[in-house]
Amino acid sequence: MSIFKKIFSSEKKQSLDKGLEKTKTSFFSKLGKAVAGKSRVDDDVLDNLEEVLVTSDVGVDTTLKIIERIENRVAADKYMGTDELNRILREEIAGLLSETHRGEATDFELPEGKRPYVIMVVGVNGVGKTTTIGKLAHQFKEKGFSVVLGAADTFRAAAIDQLQVWADRVDVPIVKQKMGSDPASVAFDTLSAATAKNADVVLIDTAGRLHNKVNLMNELSKVKRVMQKVIPDAPHEVLLVLDGSTGQNAFEQARQFTKATEVSSLAVTKLDGTAKGGVVIGISDQFQIPVKYIGVGERLEDLQVFNKFEFVDSFFS
Repeated sequence: MSIFKKIFSSEKKQSLDKGLEKTKTSFFSKLGKAVAGKSRVDDDVLDNLEEVLVTSDVGVDTTLKIIERIENRVAADKYMGTDELNRILREEIAGLLSETHRGEATDFELPEGKRPYVIMVVGVNGVGKTTTIGKLAHQFKEKGFSVVLGAADTFRAAAIDQLQVWADRVDVPIVKQKMGSDPASVAFDTLSAATAKNADVVLIDTAGRLHNKVNLMNELSKVKRVMQKVIPDAPHEVLLVLDGSTGQNAFEQARQFTKATEVSSLAVTKLDGTAKGGVVIGISDQFQIPVKYIGVGERLEDLQVFNKFEFVDSFFS
């Protein structure tokens, strides 16, 4: 199918293939058991397939959509062999994700006409938020963009220190204050510095606690308001980082954060260490928010733009 034409470089594709290895092994092991002893796709196979998809963290709603699509094909085909199931699944998942014009990027890029482009990064502690910011800074810098980091997670001293380590490693400037400082003040200083430097992109780290959604909502709203004193339409993007290895918990975090603030894009991390990579399919389908980045390894280059065609191709290759 032309939908699966190669987009990524071979090195990037190999990294994606390797990052999804555990998910693929788990998924196809379950799929093999689901069709064992069956020569054709019947109701039993579809019931088993439904269970495989749900237990692979694709999510119930997305699973039901996929099963319905396959049921329609089975009804039209009359006889469909189980040996065709892999190809049909691949086509239907790709088709489902293709119904939106999201997940089609092929490289790290910024919209025209907004400089500096301000990305506010949110997510609970431990999901890889600071690491994602560091890797994003590296990727943007590699593309020739100038980057400024803002350490507005002042709730934890470790968060400021971790971001400083990344700023040193990637060799980009960081704006910070001491622990306990007003996060909005840090954001204000960061945007002021970025504007003075004519920077291309600003990455603002924020506190990652969700135990009190009202406080989080108020804090993020204040950070936004203060940013807008420097750049009226900032932030241009609110990026929510989710830990893919938590499976269904990532769905719940997405629900909670989308209630607390206006999330405009998603990054799903730690896919290389888990068999729960199917969560990317479900999150991409369920939330009307594009998955922009996925983490498939430890290296700087292993934060990739999410391209749905390459993802599905790697998943089924």
